[in-house]
Amino acid sequence: MQIVFSDQAPAAVGPFSQAIKSNGMLYLSGQLPLNPETMKFASDNVTSQAEQIFKNISAVLAEAGCEKTQVVKTTVFLSDMNNFAEFNTAYAAFFEEHKPARSCVEVARLPLDALVEIELIAEL
Repeated sequence: MQIVFSDQAPAAVGPFSQAIKSNGMLYLSGQLPLNPETMKFASDNVTSQAEQIFKNISAVLAEAGCEKTQVVKTTVFLSDMNNFAEFNTAYAAFFEEHKPARSCVEVARLPLDALVEIELIAEL
């Protein structure tokens, strides 16, 4: 196993790694919408939070030597499923023609009261 860390993405807010490379795969921990410079949320709407998460994901993927087209599975956690359509628009804009497998669930609460969190698995 190899730990992956990008200073262009926020440091983990707990005892875990941003991502782990193992057996030809990359496992990226849940990303919050934190700006890595301020460690504050990009904004209080789901689109801006999702866009910040995608910036953070891109930074960690790049550090691991991956691109978004290598993502095979995402798991999305929404604090409110009423934000699904708005989130889906930002998600589609990020992944474009690439369509990884995905789960999307509503949760009671996310760390730091984020509106969205995304984790993923990618091929190396």
